[in-house]
Amino acid sequence: MRRLSSLRRRRVETQSGRSLGRCSDLRGELTGAKLRVTGICIGRAGWLSHFGVRTVDPPDVIPWNAVVRIEGKRIVVRDDAV
Repeated sequence: MRRLSSLRRRRVETQSGRSLGRCSDLRGELTGAKLRVTGICIGRAGWLSHFGVRTVDPPDVIPWNAVVRIEGKRIVVRDDAV
């Protein structure tokens, strides 16, 4: 089992190796007693939203179903996710 906090600050890259930034926060949906992760926030706006700071630009969110694998210190997403 993986802790959600272990995903924060990991590099996010596409399958072809393009760097998208770092995972600053996660988005989720609470249904009943279960939490389902729905997205990964990246970029400066995502980092600020983690601390509750609202910005003009919404954070960039990559859908969780675009995650291909989590390895080492990086999260790899499909090329068409961005």
